[in-house]
Amino acid sequence: MTAPVQRLRLSPVPRDGRIRVISPASFAKDQRMTLGMDRLRSLGFRPEAGAHTQAHGPLYFAGNAVERLADLHAAFENPAFSWVAAVRGGYGSNYLLDGLDLSLIRSHPKPFFAYSDLTGVQLQLLDRIGLPAFHGPMVAADFYLEDGIHMSSFRAALAGVPYRVGAEEGLRTLRPGVARGTLYGGCLSIIVSLIGTPWEPCTEDKLLFLEDTGAKPYQVDRMLWQLRVAGKLNSVRGIIFGEMLACATPGAEDGLLEDAILHALDGLDIPIAFGLRSGHVLRQNVTLTFGVEAELNADTRAELHVLEPAVQA
Repeated sequence: MTAPVQRLRLSPVPRDGRIRVISPASFAKDQRMTLGMDRLRSLGFRPEAGAHTQAHGPLYFAGNAVERLADLHAAFENPAFSWVAAVRGGYGSNYLLDGLDLSLIRSHPKPFFAYSDLTGVQLQLLDRIGLPAFHGPMVAADFYLEDGIHMSSFRAALAGVPYRVGAEEGLRTLRPGVARGTLYGGCLSIIVSLIGTPWEPCTEDKLLFLEDTGAKPYQVDRMLWQLRVAGKLNSVRGIIFGEMLACATPGAEDGLLEDAILHALDGLDIPIAFGLRSGHVLRQNVTLTFGVEAELNADTRAELHVLEPAVQA
Protein backbone atom coordinates (compact mmCIF):
# COMPACT_ATOMS: atom_id res chain seq x y z
CA MET A 1 0.00 0.00 0.00
CA THR A 2 1.46 3.34 -1.07
CA ALA A 3 1.15 6.50 0.98
CA PRO A 4 -1.62 8.78 -0.30
CA VAL A 5 -0.54 11.92 -2.13
CA GLN A 6 -1.97 15.34 -1.39
CA ARG A 7 -4.82 16.31 -3.69
CA LEU A 8 -4.01 19.07 -6.15
CA ARG A 9 -5.98 22.29 -5.92
CA LEU A 10 -7.98 23.10 -9.06
CA SER A 11 -9.54 26.41 -10.00
CA PRO A 12 -13.25 26.65 -10.89
CA VAL A 13 -13.92 26.59 -14.61
CA PRO A 14 -15.49 29.75 -16.06
CA ARG A 15 -18.73 29.24 -17.96
CA ASP A 16 -17.07 30.51 -21.14
CA GLY A 17 -13.80 28.66 -20.55
CA ARG A 18 -11.62 27.39 -23.37
CA ILE A 19 -11.45 23.60 -23.64
CA ARG A 20 -8.68 21.54 -25.21
CA VAL A 21 -10.32 18.52 -26.83
CA ILE A 22 -8.03 15.51 -27.27
CA SER A 23 -8.16 11.86 -28.36
CA PRO A 24 -5.74 9.88 -26.16
CA ALA A 25 -7.12 6.56 -27.44
CA SER A 26 -9.34 5.96 -30.47
CA PHE A 27 -10.66 8.37 -33.07
CA ALA A 28 -14.35 9.26 -33.31
CA LYS A 29 -16.80 9.51 -36.17
CA ASP A 30 -16.51 12.96 -37.71
CA GLN A 31 -20.23 13.73 -37.39
CA ARG A 32 -20.24 12.90 -33.67
CA MET A 33 -17.17 15.05 -33.17
CA THR A 34 -18.82 17.99 -34.96
CA LEU A 35 -22.07 17.67 -33.01
CA GLY A 36 -20.22 17.36 -29.70
CA MET A 37 -18.14 20.47 -30.36
CA ASP A 38 -21.28 22.38 -31.36
CA ARG A 39 -23.03 21.33 -28.15
CA LEU A 40 -20.12 22.57 -26.05
CA ARG A 41 -20.30 25.92 -27.86
CA SER A 42 -24.04 26.09 -27.22
CA LEU A 43 -23.26 25.75 -23.50
CA GLY A 44 -20.99 28.78 -23.71
CA PHE A 45 -17.62 27.01 -23.81
CA ARG A 46 -14.92 27.45 -26.43
CA PRO A 47 -13.65 24.02 -27.48
CA GLU A 48 -10.54 23.64 -29.62
CA ALA A 49 -9.18 20.37 -30.98
CA GLY A 50 -5.62 19.28 -30.37
CA ALA A 51 -3.13 18.79 -33.18
CA HIS A 52 -3.91 15.08 -33.65
CA THR A 53 -7.43 14.90 -32.20
CA GLN A 54 -9.06 14.04 -35.51
CA ALA A 55 -6.32 11.74 -36.79
CA HIS A 56 -7.64 8.47 -38.21
CA GLY A 57 -5.04 5.77 -37.64
CA PRO A 58 -2.85 3.91 -37.39
CA LEU A 59 -5.30 1.08 -36.80
CA TYR A 60 -8.06 2.27 -34.41
CA PHE A 61 -5.87 4.95 -32.79
CA ALA A 62 -6.12 8.73 -33.15
CA GLY A 63 -2.47 9.03 -34.13
CA ASN A 64 0.47 7.08 -32.78
CA ALA A 65 1.32 6.99 -29.08
CA VAL A 66 3.88 9.80 -29.35
CA GLU A 67 1.37 12.11 -31.03
CA ARG A 68 -1.44 11.31 -28.60
CA LEU A 69 0.85 11.82 -25.61
CA ALA A 70 2.06 15.14 -27.03
CA ASP A 71 -1.56 16.33 -27.34
CA LEU A 72 -2.26 15.33 -23.74
CA HIS A 73 0.80 17.18 -22.41
CA ALA A 74 0.10 20.26 -24.53
CA ALA A 75 -3.50 20.40 -23.27
CA PHE A 76 -2.31 20.62 -19.68
CA GLU A 77 0.69 22.86 -20.29
CA ASN A 78 -1.17 25.59 -22.17
CA PRO A 79 -2.62 28.02 -19.56
CA ALA A 80 -5.19 29.29 -22.06
CA PHE A 81 -7.30 26.14 -21.54
CA SER A 82 -9.29 25.84 -18.33
CA TRP A 83 -10.16 22.15 -18.75
CA VAL A 84 -9.43 19.13 -20.91
CA ALA A 85 -12.07 16.93 -22.56
CA ALA A 86 -11.55 13.54 -24.17
CA VAL A 87 -13.31 12.87 -27.46
CA ARG A 88 -14.06 9.23 -26.64
CA GLY A 89 -12.52 6.11 -25.15
CA GLY A 90 -12.13 3.12 -27.41
CA TYR A 91 -8.66 1.70 -26.92
CA GLY A 92 -5.06 2.82 -26.73
CA SER A 93 -4.45 5.12 -23.77
CA ASN A 94 -2.57 2.31 -22.00
CA TYR A 95 0.28 3.01 -24.40
CA LEU A 96 0.62 6.49 -22.86
CA LEU A 97 1.03 5.40 -19.23
CA ASP A 98 4.80 4.98 -19.16
CA GLY A 99 5.34 8.30 -20.94
CA LEU A 100 3.19 10.56 -18.77
CA ASP A 101 5.12 13.65 -17.68
CA LEU A 102 3.82 13.79 -14.13
CA SER A 103 5.87 16.86 -13.24
CA LEU A 104 4.46 18.83 -16.17
CA ILE A 105 0.86 17.89 -15.33
CA ARG A 106 1.39 18.55 -11.62
CA SER A 107 2.62 22.04 -12.50
CA HIS A 108 -0.43 22.75 -14.68
CA PRO A 109 -3.37 20.94 -13.05
CA LYS A 110 -6.86 21.25 -14.51
CA PRO A 111 -10.01 19.12 -14.78
CA PHE A 112 -9.75 16.24 -17.24
CA PHE A 113 -13.11 14.76 -18.31
CA ALA A 114 -13.04 11.17 -19.52
CA TYR A 115 -14.02 7.58 -18.73
CA SER A 116 -13.90 4.13 -20.36
CA ASP A 117 -10.41 3.40 -21.76
CA LEU A 118 -9.11 6.60 -20.13
CA THR A 119 -9.68 5.14 -16.64
CA GLY A 120 -6.04 4.04 -16.43
CA VAL A 121 -4.68 7.49 -17.24
CA GLN A 122 -7.12 9.23 -14.89
CA LEU A 123 -6.33 6.93 -11.95
CA GLN A 124 -2.60 7.16 -12.58
CA LEU A 125 -2.77 10.95 -12.36
CA LEU A 126 -4.90 10.71 -9.23
CA ASP A 127 -2.71 8.10 -7.52
CA ARG A 128 0.67 9.61 -8.43
CA ILE A 129 0.14 13.37 -8.30
CA GLY A 130 -3.29 13.85 -6.69
CA LEU A 131 -5.11 15.20 -9.76
CA PRO A 132 -8.85 14.67 -9.20
CA ALA A 133 -10.45 12.56 -11.93
CA PHE A 134 -13.61 13.82 -13.59
CA HIS A 135 -15.43 10.65 -14.59
CA GLY A 136 -17.85 12.38 -16.88
CA PRO A 137 -19.14 13.06 -20.39
CA MET A 138 -16.92 12.95 -23.46
CA VAL A 139 -17.30 15.00 -26.63
CA ALA A 140 -18.18 12.36 -29.23
CA ALA A 141 -19.68 9.86 -26.77
CA ASP A 142 -22.11 12.06 -24.82
CA PHE A 143 -22.10 15.74 -25.80
CA TYR A 144 -23.16 14.87 -29.34
CA LEU A 145 -26.45 13.46 -27.99
CA GLU A 146 -29.44 15.68 -27.20
CA ASP A 147 -29.91 13.99 -23.82
CA GLY A 148 -26.34 12.86 -23.21
CA ILE A 149 -25.40 15.04 -20.23
CA HIS A 150 -26.62 15.07 -16.63
CA MET A 151 -26.30 18.82 -16.47
CA SER A 152 -26.60 19.42 -12.71
CA SER A 153 -23.70 17.13 -11.75
CA PHE A 154 -21.61 18.42 -14.66
CA ARG A 155 -22.10 22.04 -13.63
CA ALA A 156 -21.59 21.28 -9.93
CA ALA A 157 -18.34 19.41 -10.56
CA LEU A 158 -16.91 22.27 -12.65
CA ALA A 159 -18.03 24.92 -10.15
CA GLY A 160 -16.78 23.09 -7.06
CA VAL A 161 -20.20 22.63 -5.47
CA PRO A 162 -21.06 19.50 -3.41
CA TYR A 163 -23.90 17.51 -4.95
CA ARG A 164 -25.86 14.30 -4.65
CA VAL A 165 -27.32 11.71 -7.00
CA GLY A 166 -29.79 8.94 -6.30
CA ALA A 167 -32.87 7.16 -7.59
CA GLU A 168 -33.51 9.71 -10.35
CA GLU A 169 -30.06 8.87 -11.69
CA GLY A 170 -30.76 5.11 -11.57
CA LEU A 171 -29.21 4.28 -8.19
CA ARG A 172 -30.76 1.53 -6.07
CA THR A 173 -29.64 -0.62 -3.15
CA LEU A 174 -28.31 -4.15 -3.53
CA ARG A 175 -26.99 -4.47 0.01
CA PRO A 176 -27.97 -1.88 2.64
CA GLY A 177 -25.63 0.21 4.71
CA VAL A 178 -23.82 3.52 4.90
CA ALA A 179 -20.20 4.09 3.92
CA ARG A 180 -17.97 7.12 3.63
CA GLY A 181 -14.58 7.47 1.96
CA THR A 182 -12.65 8.79 -0.99
CA LEU A 183 -14.61 8.21 -4.20
CA TYR A 184 -12.53 6.22 -6.68
CA GLY A 185 -12.91 3.90 -9.65
CA GLY A 186 -13.95 3.81 -13.28
CA CYS A 187 -14.28 1.15 -15.96
CA LEU A 188 -14.14 -2.30 -14.37
CA SER A 189 -12.37 -4.08 -17.23
CA ILE A 190 -9.67 -1.39 -17.41
CA ILE A 191 -9.08 -1.52 -13.65
CA VAL A 192 -8.72 -5.30 -13.80
CA SER A 193 -6.35 -5.07 -16.78
CA LEU A 194 -3.95 -2.94 -14.72
CA ILE A 195 -3.52 -5.49 -11.92
CA GLY A 196 0.07 -6.71 -11.89
CA THR A 197 1.36 -3.70 -13.83
CA PRO A 198 3.30 -0.67 -12.53
CA TRP A 199 0.03 1.28 -12.82
CA GLU A 200 -2.06 -0.92 -10.53
CA PRO A 201 -4.91 1.15 -9.05
CA CYS A 202 -4.87 2.05 -5.35
CA THR A 203 -8.29 0.93 -4.09
CA GLU A 204 -7.42 0.75 -0.38
CA ASP A 205 -10.03 2.35 1.91
CA LYS A 206 -11.92 3.76 -1.05
CA LEU A 207 -15.60 4.17 -1.81
CA LEU A 208 -15.41 2.32 -5.11
CA PHE A 209 -17.38 3.05 -8.28
CA LEU A 210 -17.31 0.36 -10.99
CA GLU A 211 -18.98 0.38 -14.40
CA ASP A 212 -18.61 -1.28 -17.78
CA THR A 213 -20.37 -2.06 -21.02
CA GLY A 214 -20.98 -5.24 -22.97
CA ALA A 215 -19.74 -7.62 -20.28
CA LYS A 216 -21.97 -10.61 -19.59
CA PRO A 217 -22.86 -11.39 -15.96
CA TYR A 218 -20.35 -14.25 -15.73
CA GLN A 219 -17.62 -11.94 -17.04
CA VAL A 220 -18.48 -9.31 -14.43
CA ASP A 221 -18.41 -12.09 -11.81
CA ARG A 222 -14.96 -13.16 -13.05
CA MET A 223 -13.56 -9.63 -12.94
CA LEU A 224 -14.87 -9.09 -9.41
CA TRP A 225 -13.35 -12.44 -8.42
CA GLN A 226 -10.01 -11.24 -9.78
CA LEU A 227 -10.23 -8.00 -7.81
CA ARG A 228 -10.97 -10.01 -4.65
CA VAL A 229 -8.15 -12.53 -4.99
CA ALA A 230 -5.74 -9.70 -5.88
CA GLY A 231 -6.63 -8.05 -2.56
CA LYS A 232 -8.15 -5.03 -4.23
CA LEU A 233 -11.41 -5.21 -2.28
CA ASN A 234 -9.96 -6.04 1.15
CA SER A 235 -10.50 -2.59 2.65
CA VAL A 236 -13.01 -1.06 0.26
CA ARG A 237 -15.72 0.73 2.27
CA GLY A 238 -18.58 0.39 -0.19
CA ILE A 239 -19.19 -0.27 -3.89
CA ILE A 240 -21.41 1.58 -6.35
CA PHE A 241 -22.01 0.00 -9.74
CA GLY A 242 -22.91 1.93 -12.85
CA GLU A 243 -25.74 1.34 -15.28
CA MET A 244 -23.72 -1.61 -16.68
CA LEU A 245 -24.93 -0.92 -20.20
CA ALA A 246 -25.58 -4.04 -22.32
CA CYS A 247 -24.28 -6.32 -19.58
CA ALA A 248 -27.32 -8.61 -19.55
CA THR A 249 -27.39 -12.07 -21.10
CA PRO A 250 -30.07 -12.27 -23.81
CA GLY A 251 -32.87 -14.59 -22.73
CA ALA A 252 -31.69 -14.86 -19.13
CA GLU A 253 -33.94 -14.12 -16.18
CA ASP A 254 -34.21 -10.56 -14.92
CA GLY A 255 -31.75 -9.68 -12.18
CA LEU A 256 -29.05 -12.17 -13.20
CA LEU A 257 -26.35 -9.48 -13.26
CA GLU A 258 -27.29 -8.18 -9.81
CA ASP A 259 -27.34 -11.75 -8.46
CA ALA A 260 -23.92 -12.41 -10.01
CA ILE A 261 -22.53 -9.28 -8.35
CA LEU A 262 -23.86 -10.30 -4.94
CA HIS A 263 -22.47 -13.81 -5.44
CA ALA A 264 -19.03 -12.49 -6.34
CA LEU A 265 -19.03 -10.13 -3.37
CA ASP A 266 -20.52 -12.56 -0.85
CA GLY A 267 -18.87 -12.17 2.54
CA LEU A 268 -17.87 -8.54 2.08
CA ASP A 269 -19.67 -6.66 4.85
CA ILE A 270 -20.11 -3.41 2.93
CA PRO A 271 -23.02 -1.54 1.34
CA ILE A 272 -23.51 -2.13 -2.37
CA ALA A 273 -25.58 -0.01 -4.76
CA PHE A 274 -26.30 -0.45 -8.46
CA GLY A 275 -27.46 1.43 -11.52
CA LEU A 276 -25.88 4.89 -11.32
CA ARG A 277 -25.77 6.42 -14.79
CA SER A 278 -22.13 7.41 -15.04
CA GLY A 279 -19.73 6.29 -17.75
CA HIS A 280 -21.21 3.98 -20.38
CA VAL A 281 -24.88 4.95 -20.27
CA LEU A 282 -27.86 5.41 -22.54
CA ARG A 283 -28.59 8.98 -21.46
CA GLN A 284 -27.73 11.80 -19.04
CA ASN A 285 -24.19 10.79 -18.13
CA VAL A 286 -23.56 11.74 -14.50
CA THR A 287 -20.24 13.38 -13.63
CA LEU A 288 -18.44 11.84 -10.66
CA THR A 289 -15.32 13.38 -9.14
CA PHE A 290 -12.78 10.79 -7.99
CA GLY A 291 -10.34 11.72 -5.25
CA VAL A 292 -12.80 13.60 -3.02
CA GLU A 293 -14.77 12.58 0.07
CA ALA A 294 -18.17 11.03 -0.60
CA GLU A 295 -20.84 9.07 1.25
CA LEU A 296 -23.02 6.23 0.05
CA ASN A 297 -26.32 5.90 1.87
CA ALA A 298 -27.84 2.62 0.78
CA ASP A 299 -30.42 2.33 3.54
CA THR A 300 -33.88 3.80 3.00
CA ARG A 301 -33.24 5.16 -0.50
CA ALA A 302 -29.92 4.89 -2.23
CA GLU A 303 -28.02 8.18 -2.53
CA LEU A 304 -24.44 9.10 -3.24
CA HIS A 305 -23.32 12.41 -1.74
CA VAL A 306 -20.22 14.04 -3.21
CA LEU A 307 -19.21 15.96 -0.10
CA GLU A 308 -16.09 17.82 -1.22
CA PRO A 309 -15.46 19.98 -4.25
CA ALA A 310 -12.71 18.94 -6.61
CA VAL A 311 -12.17 22.59 -7.52
CA GLN A 312 -11.85 25.55 -5.15
CA ALA A 313 -11.87 29.27 -5.71
